[in-house]
Amino acid sequence: MSEQEKSAATPNSELDLRGVICPYNFVKTKLKLETMKEGEVLSVLLDDGDPIQNVPRSVANEGHTVLGQERVDQAYRVLIRREDSD
Repeated sequence: MSEQEKSAATPNSELDLRGVICPYNFVKTKLKLETMKEGEVLSVLLDDGDPIQNVPRSVANEGHTVLGQERVDQAYRVLIRREDSD
């Protein structure tokens, strides 16, 4: 595994948005990403259902990269790399 892959797999920050309803979970994710530097990775915990369907799609529409998602207990962990917003 290269250094770049290791850094991509290691979140710089984490948000636990379990129990947060749409669209607030996306808004909180977007606001957090805006405070991060380009290339940093955010780990977000989301509930099943609308959150896991909507948040990854919405951040991708904003131009960020969804690196992956995995099931964690009753929730999902989504890794998002912040991309340059210009």
